[in-house]
Amino acid sequence: MAAILSAERPVARKRFVHDEYVELTMHFRCNLKCVHCMIEDTMDWLKPESMQKFEEILAFNVDNARWKGLIFTGSEITLRKDLPELARRAREHGFEHVRIQTHGMRLSSESYCRELVDAGIDEYFVSVTAADAQTHDAITEVPGSFDKTLRGMENLDAFDGVSMMTNTVVTKLSYAQLPAVVERLSHLHRLVQMEFWNYLPMRETDDKDLIASHLDVLPVMRVAIKKARALGRSVEVKNFPECLLGEDRDALDNDQPKLIIDPAFWPEFMRNGFHQCVHHEYCGSKTCLGLNTAYVKKFGWHADVLVPFPKAP
Repeated sequence: MAAILSAERPVARKRFVHDEYVELTMHFRCNLKCVHCMIEDTMDWLKPESMQKFEEILAFNVDNARWKGLIFTGSEITLRKDLPELARRAREHGFEHVRIQTHGMRLSSESYCRELVDAGIDEYFVSVTAADAQTHDAITEVPGSFDKTLRGMENLDAFDGVSMMTNTVVTKLSYAQLPAVVERLSHLHRLVQMEFWNYLPMRETDDKDLIASHLDVLPVMRVAIKKARALGRSVEVKNFPECLLGEDRDALDNDQPKLIIDPAFWPEFMRNGFHQCVHHEYCGSKTCLGLNTAYVKKFGWHADVLVPFPKAP
């Protein structure tokens, strides 16, 4: 058995509390073709939430004050024409924050940004796949997408009361650029959080050969974490072994807001396989998701480098 690590976990300052948000998948269309898209094989048959469900969530929160924030997501939500009206309705029903998850291209229009901000959308979770146009556009398979996304974030940066977050999916195509992504976006004053999500193939094998070895990702991930924190930004890392992160393990946060989505999504999602590790039975980590099935098939168990944490008495 490998040596056991200290159970004491440093506590990172969190900008957002996941439990205070509810996430609604209101749309399943996109005008990008990202090679790492988790739902590309389900987008054509997953059903978005109905307006009736939306109204039920609004009414429930009026009665129970359960959530502070509402997140609109589901492929590319800015393609939904009534997005500003949905946001206004959420604000009218007491939600303190309204967030969208977006690739950000439509935000390249200053007038559209103003329309969304005026409607009450104050948080923007933007997908940035890489640090330069050549790599980003190759991943999205849409020329010009990087420039539009960056311009959109720069447009948002001009609005008081707006907060931005970014998500970079970590794959073989992107991982080496993680520190450069932080540097490329360093001029954005309203970018308060950066997230790095290790790729999940939504199946038992890495058919696209996109999964990168955690051992290769680790050194650049840690540099990216330190650079982002030096800029005053909070960081969240998803789907990465906690024990590998060392003193940066407080960045690991696999929690998510309450997600309301077509139930048919979950059997597909669970094909990834979670909590698989040679130390699973005696490791005391409460946040680590271990290794997924496709990763193990590709890189093995890393039994010589993964180290268990002690379980609480």
